[in-house]
Formats: sequence, structure tokens, C-alpha cells
Amino acid sequence: MTRKQKRKKRVSLFRLLGPLVIVVVLLTLAEVALFGWCRPPLTVPRAVAWAGYYLDRGEPPRAQPWVPLEEISPNLRRAVLASEDQRFLRHHGFDFVELGQALHAIWEGGRLRGASTISMQTARTMFLWPARSWLRKMVEAYYTLCLELIWSKEKILEFYLNSVDWGPGLRGAEAAARYYFHCPAVALDAEQAARLAAVLPGPHFWRPDHPNAAVARRIVWIMKEMKKVPLVGGRGPAPLPVRRGAATL
Repeated sequence: MTRKQKRKKRVSLFRLLGPLVIVVVLLTLAEVALFGWCRPPLTVPRAVAWAGYYLDRGEPPRAQPWVPLEEISPNLRRAVLASEDQRFLRHHGFDFVELGQALHAIWEGGRLRGASTISMQTARTMFLWPARSWLRKMVEAYYTLCLELIWSKEKILEFYLNSVDWGPGLRGAEAAARYYFHCPAVALDAEQAARLAAVLPGPHFWRPDHPNAAVARRIVWIMKEMKKVPLVGGRGPAPLPVRRGAATL
């Protein structure tokens, strides 16, 4: 094949793929905008959970109540930011400081640590399939950019808190608060919020109502870090006081 023929082939390929890429970008931007405007009736993880139920005939997924950000305790908002993404308000979807620290830890022979931001986790839980691959990582990065471009930080945090996995069959702050502490998400006090945030790295192995030693240490650390984290969203009801005994975890 001559150089001219190769160039002609590349031009033809570009003419074919160019419009397709534009259509995909427009459709995904419209999808993100629509999800931000109205509460999604079904997320990808929820659909996967129901499919697993129908295929395995196991226990059906629990109800997933959705609450606006103002009806989620300020304590929980701060606790989750303290635990998962303290630079949430300062980055645009990717925390390169945390990513650099994670890569440095690997280089020094330390353990692998997560560097996903709340924006990245929201993109993953709202739009993507539950599998680990480089393709999904690339699509996750793309959706993260879309979220940061179209949604406010308040909207991203609201969707995260309503879709995050908090244990077997538990999705979202309201379901977790009622299951573990028998109260609505708006009534969580500082210690309860720290307990919920502490198990996010391993919600299927740890329990906020019965913390082991590692989780207990995380709870104490999160409660200290909560004081440094700004409140995202409206204040809502006044936060409840810390229950006695929190400092002895």
C-alpha cells in the first residue's frame, strides 16, 4: 500500500469515526444532564443487583430511599468528605495530590491505596458496570469530567450519598442510617456519621454498628478530621451532639 493510499484510508476512517464520536459525546452529556435534573429511576448497580436476584433467586435488594442533600445530616456530609475526599471543593474531579501520594507509596513498596475522588466514585456508581478494567477506568474518567462540567459540587455529593454502597443490599445514606442506627439520615450525630464513613473502604466486611479495632481507629481519626472540612450544601437541621463514649472507641 502506497503512502497516498494509507493517507486516504486514514481520512476515510476519520470521516467514519468522527461523527460517531460526536454523537456518543452528545448522548452522554445529555444523559448526565438528565440525571442531574431528575432523580434517576434506576442506576447501573441497582439494575445489576436486581438481575442477580432474578438469576439466583436470592434475597431481593432493599428499598433505596432518595433524599436531597439538605435532608442528610451535616455530620455525615463532613464525615464522608473527611474520610474519602478532603480536597473535594478544590479539585475538578481528579485529586492529583492524592494520586501522587498513592504512586509514591507503591514506589516505596507500601500497600496499594485508593486515590478515587467522590466525583470519580459517583461516576462509577451511577453510570458504569461493576467490573475492573482499563476500559472502565477510561470511561470513568470521561464521566467524571462530564459530572464536573455539568453538575455542581452539591449535586455530585448528593448523588454520591444516595448511591454509595454501605453493605449487602444497602445503597445510600437513608437506607444505611435506618438499617444501622434506626434513624433517618438527617438525624445522624457526629459519631454515627463517622462510623458510617469509616466503613466505606470495606462496607461488605466492616459494620458501623459493631466496629472492630481498625474501624474504631478510623472513627476517631475521622471525627478529628471533620473539624477541618467545610460543609457542602445547605445546613439543614442543627447537627445533633456527639453521644457520650465516642472518644473511647
